Amino acid sequence: MTGRRPAPEAVAKYLARLGLPGNLAPTTETLTELQRRHQDAVPYENLAIMLGRPDSTDPAQTLERIAAGGNAGYCFHQNGAFEIVLRALGFAVERRSGQVHGRPFPRLNHLVLLVTIDGRRWWPDLGLGDALREPVEVVAGEIRQGPYRYEITDVGADGWTFLHDPAAGSFPAVDVRAGQPTDAEVAESHRVLSTPPDGRFTRALVVQRRDDTGASVLRGLRYQRSGDGPFTRDLTSYNDWRSVLESLNLSLAGVTPDELRSLHTRMHTAHKQWLAAQEP
Repeated sequence: MTGRRPAPEAVAKYLARLGLPGNLAPTTETLTELQRRHQDAVPYENLAIMLGRPDSTDPAQTLERIAAGGNAGYCFHQNGAFEIVLRALGFAVERRSGQVHGRPFPRLNHLVLLVTIDGRRWWPDLGLGDALREPVEVVAGEIRQGPYRYEITDVGADGWTFLHDPAAGSFPAVDVRAGQPTDAEVAESHRVLSTPPDGRFTRALVVQRRDDTGASVLRGLRYQRSGDGPFTRDLTSYNDWRSVLESLNLSLAGVTPDELRSLHTRMHTAHKQWLAAQEP
């Protein structure tokens, strides 16, 4: 990991936001509690990109933003900042490159953390949106978390494949490969993903939050719940849409009312075009 170091108090403030003390031991129990509490407090999202001012993927900047009560971003931001926290708590952490199936470009499109505890390899992940609720051990086999069934296959010394539950209606799988991406490589992939018109994260606002019984996902105007109590709603009302953003713990600090209304209008227009395209 490269880049500037975070302010010394950033880790303590981050842990305080999660309601945790600063003297946590580097155990599997701590790793699990960190992931769960982070997901409860900090959603996966691309708001800054959709507003035309994508945040840097510098891990220190991201951590300081989260510690101050702001948003994180998507996988590069979430897991990059998490790496700093884990190292500060004494965990042995390595990076791996990830590629989501069906998204061939850029080749690096997911940042993976690999944590070794007492000789066992664990995979925490804050950047899969509607997938892992808790860290999983990197061993081949089925994984059940809440209403979802996952599987890890093709486990080797440096990589593995993760198969997502189709019931989530999200990505199908992620390949984790050997290699430890640098901050510069992550930043370049982020540039591709966050630059219009082709950047994947420039097409629709996405806010996702995983919890014990499923996942809530807002994509554009479509609000969906998978897992327990599934539903699909199209939030054509601005007030309803904004209320859902807030319910998902998205911070709107620094976003003007005009910016937010303009984004809703853009998503409304895109949604109507998408619906028209579905008609026979």
